[in-house]
Amino acid sequence: MYNLFINTGKELGHINPEIQGHFSEHLGRCIYEGIFVGEDSSIPNTKGMRNDVVEALKEMKIPVLRWPGGCFADEYHWKDGIGPKESRKKMINTNWGGVTEDNSFGTHEFMELAEQLGCKTYINGNVGSGTVREMSEWVEYMTFDGVSPMADLRRANGREKPWTVDYFAVGNETWGCGGNMVPEYYANLYKHYQTFVKQYNPDKKIKKLAVGPTDKDYNWTETMLRECFRQQGTFPQNFGYMDGLTLHYYTLPYDWDHKGSATQFNDKEWYMTLAKTFAMEEFIEKHSAIMDRYDPDCRIGLMVDEWGTWYDVEEGTNPGFLYQQNTIRDALIAAINLNIFNKHCKRVKMANIAQLVNVLQAVILTEGEKMVKTPTYYVFKMFSAHQAGELLESTVNTDKIGLEEQYMVPNLHESVSRGKDGKINITLANLSCTEAFDVSSTLMGSAIKSVKATIVGGEMHAHNTFDEPSVVEEKEFTDISFEGDRISFKIPASSVMLIEAEI
Repeated sequence: MYNLFINTGKELGHINPEIQGHFSEHLGRCIYEGIFVGEDSSIPNTKGMRNDVVEALKEMKIPVLRWPGGCFADEYHWKDGIGPKESRKKMINTNWGGVTEDNSFGTHEFMELAEQLGCKTYINGNVGSGTVREMSEWVEYMTFDGVSPMADLRRANGREKPWTVDYFAVGNETWGCGGNMVPEYYANLYKHYQTFVKQYNPDKKIKKLAVGPTDKDYNWTETMLRECFRQQGTFPQNFGYMDGLTLHYYTLPYDWDHKGSATQFNDKEWYMTLAKTFAMEEFIEKHSAIMDRYDPDCRIGLMVDEWGTWYDVEEGTNPGFLYQQNTIRDALIAAINLNIFNKHCKRVKMANIAQLVNVLQAVILTEGEKMVKTPTYYVFKMFSAHQAGELLESTVNTDKIGLEEQYMVPNLHESVSRGKDGKINITLANLSCTEAFDVSSTLMGSAIKSVKATIVGGEMHAHNTFDEPSVVEEKEFTDISFEGDRISFKIPASSVMLIEAEI
């Protein structure tokens, strides 16, 4: 018997909905075919956006969407993507497959998508090949409501009122595809560029994000905080230079030269992949410790704006399109990471899985008129119960499981929150691919009135295809009981559960 203890009287932090955010890049079939098909398409759409995809994402309660990249952001010039589509410039997508980008999906289309989804907007600016003026004018174009050249240009292109930009990143991966910079150089460049990301609407402040580290580059974080953080004082209306620092980490079973298959793997590779995703917690803790020295009040968020699994592409697909399938293994990885983000919600304010549709650990796959929701989709839908909740103190006793010493993982992994409605939401993952476990969950000091649960699980290779789209779904879980302050159940192998308790 494994015991899960929940202290309903101790709240540890607020869980931003943006922790369950998503990332859409001009990469492969994410934007074109995945989200945007154009108004003339035979696929049902609203202003070019696929109705089936939009409805699925709304059902999942998508909180924020990042665009246009990624590496693509640092070769994207926003003025090429506005105005009549027939006159927009075409370009080569040098990062992803060398295909022609016709810019038919630009600023207006992205903002239309965000409005249809009802989600917050995260714009990634071009530092790698762009100018300060270009970035500044983009912000003016999107957010200024007065008379100015860019606001007038927006109106001429059919949008009278400005949009809301919730987050704006100054560059992307400037240590790599965004310019191969050293942190000292980028820190100065960031301070320069962010100065001209103007706040045209004081009631809708743009949160400015600086490029942070990849993996365990702690020197990058140290440099950015040392150079770009300042105490509130001289300019009280502008605390510091940034509202967030990004972090990127991808889970690969092996390495960048041989990533492994998304669907063909053995028990050893199952545990190897799960173990590698747990590195996320170490990275968050160590980067957070550096940030704590400068910013003990956690005013600067750690934004994990690229994370997820990365495998070899599916056979017969363009290697530059990063198309991969999505199994129960990915569902467990999603649950582990989302639980980690919840548990570190005091510092982690946003996270964006890569990517939304048809790329890497996508929540949706499309093929022509067909659409399937992946196992990862159902985990995100399940975890939406935590959005805007309060993290509760929780512990579960675990055993280490696995086949090799360096790739051992805990058999159970959890996070718990209290929703605005007062209900207790428990997400629990069973990381064993073979064994079920009996669990007794105690809500200390709270009498339970009712319990309901759902589950996502199955054989570890299980996945949805266009011919069989319902192999993996979120299902009601009824083999659960409660008495007093205790909930009892057996969690099946390779599964993720959501338990909602009314107290």
